[in-house]
Amino acid sequence: MDFPLNARFFLLSLTAALIFTVIMPALSSLVTSPTVSGGQINSNSVLVALLDSHYTEIAELVEKALLLQTLEEAVGRHNLTVFAPRNEALERGLDPDFKRFLFEPGNLKSLQTLLLFHFLPSRIPYDSFPSARHRTLSGDQMILTSSKSGNHRADVAGVVYPDSVLRPDGIIHGIDRLLVPRSVQEDFNRRRNLAEISAVLPTGAPEVDPRTHRLKKPAPPSPAGSPPALPIYDALAPGPDIAPAPAPGPGSGKHWFDGHRQIKDFIQTLILYGGYNEFADILVNLTSLATEMGRLVSEGYVLTVLAPNDEAMAKLTADQLSEPGAPEQIIYYHLIPEYQTEESMYNAVRRFGKVRYDTLRLPHKIVAREADGSVKFGQGEGSAYLFDPDIYTDGRISVQGIDTVLFPPEESLTPAVGGAKEAAHVVKTAVSKPIRGKLMEMSCRVLGAFIDRSRFTACE
Repeated sequence: MDFPLNARFFLLSLTAALIFTVIMPALSSLVTSPTVSGGQINSNSVLVALLDSHYTEIAELVEKALLLQTLEEAVGRHNLTVFAPRNEALERGLDPDFKRFLFEPGNLKSLQTLLLFHFLPSRIPYDSFPSARHRTLSGDQMILTSSKSGNHRADVAGVVYPDSVLRPDGIIHGIDRLLVPRSVQEDFNRRRNLAEISAVLPTGAPEVDPRTHRLKKPAPPSPAGSPPALPIYDALAPGPDIAPAPAPGPGSGKHWFDGHRQIKDFIQTLILYGGYNEFADILVNLTSLATEMGRLVSEGYVLTVLAPNDEAMAKLTADQLSEPGAPEQIIYYHLIPEYQTEESMYNAVRRFGKVRYDTLRLPHKIVAREADGSVKFGQGEGSAYLFDPDIYTDGRISVQGIDTVLFPPEESLTPAVGGAKEAAHVVKTAVSKPIRGKLMEMSCRVLGAFIDRSRFTACE
């Protein structure tokens, strides 16, 4: 069918209008868009610009914090303004404890919040810098301030390299320090305060009834995490024949410390360290001491564990382990109710020559002295050297590896000096009495021939 000339001209005009109004803008957006299908980033993106030599450190932090996918999605929806400290300014004025806090595996959320605080979901060039609050990708508010002198600030940091990087999907301003949002700072302060709670000393320790080993009257309230009022010996379970009782301190039931988790961590550390599997097996499988130790640590007590290595444990005989309660007694002799590290014990023996440490196997103590530049425990052939120092130390549990299983010395074999004299005196008395008795008997017989023996009390 033939169209009139006017109709043909109308169709051509309509087609051209559609091309310029619909198709051309769509093609243009595909060409200039910083993202492509599949969520991948264009090489001209502001995120790729972070890999510039001046900002590589914060780019590595973004990757470690698993934020690449989040930022890719954000840059696909918004133009971004990034306030990024240069490499030399990233750790300027940063507290070392805060840095360790950020890189702990359990604080990944805080690290992500801190990094997202540097990203604003809008484009803010330096020449139109507003003085206002802006919500960042972390959800926190950032205060931007500008002055007539041209000194602009982002929160507490100064903008020292304005418009450092310009890209179609964003802009980077170089700042002079790392920004820390209030929420992350408060989280760090809470963690630091909890870590320092163990240093709080108890006030007004209550009286203990020596018959029942219980408090005579209720203890005054003590700060959270303060050391228990009762000695650790009163908190031990009464024995395998009756059900274990909860520790009788003012912290009973409160559990300011997750002792079971700490015991699990130190046993896993022993296994991963290598060479201490037998000791860990006794704690977990042969006895219930791992549970007992976890309860004590939860109550606020501290322990130093002298752990014999596998070579030393292999020398134990079946007879030594088969007696009822023998494994527990062996382990108790290796538990010191103090927190000691290799350094503290070595300094003690260097200064005092010989140090006696209490153990959980009453009334026996472990004698430590310096030998060959290390710490030596015990006496004679049964002594042990501190073989692997500080296998595990967390402020409440300290594990020191030794090369021999320790046994308490037999009291009959090692009497005290005074006791030896008394023993010798007893022996002399026992030997000389029969001699004096025979002489007295002969005298009484002689006297009996002349006088009545009953008149002498010694001859009755």
